[in-house]
Amino acid sequence: MAAGLLFLVCAAAVLYSAEAWQPYNGLPEIYKKGVNLVRRELTTHSKIRHRYQFLKSVDKLETESGFDGKYIYHHFLLKPTIAPQLLIDCVICYKAIANQIKGKPEPYVHCIQRQRLTEEMKKTRLGHYRNMIYHSGAPTLLALTAN
Repeated sequence: MAAGLLFLVCAAAVLYSAEAWQPYNGLPEIYKKGVNLVRRELTTHSKIRHRYQFLKSVDKLETESGFDGKYIYHHFLLKPTIAPQLLIDCVICYKAIANQIKGKPEPYVHCIQRQRLTEEMKKTRLGHYRNMIYHSGAPTLLALTAN
């Protein structure tokens, strides 16, 4: 009986961990690379002692930049691998060419505990994305018309 109960607990733990990664596995490859970059930065930060995993996407924006390039804005939530910690609200903005994150312009990463996120921070995050696109000349290229 005890062995059967132990088996059920282990099976439930395996199924739970597989389901926890399902939202991450459903992301396009370039979005996974952005999430991984954020998670790497969080684990190297001296004041953050916990590990986090992807919970869900809140918002995604893409702007084509030509030559197989695009600018990506990904707003998502991370949850701690140990409970009961708070959710982390993250945004990453970056340029990608051929499914690779480019270093220029430097990716913008902003993460904060969800309940501490302010409206001003939300505006600043979107502002970084818009500035990244604007400084690339993307709006100018899109505004051109053929005569």
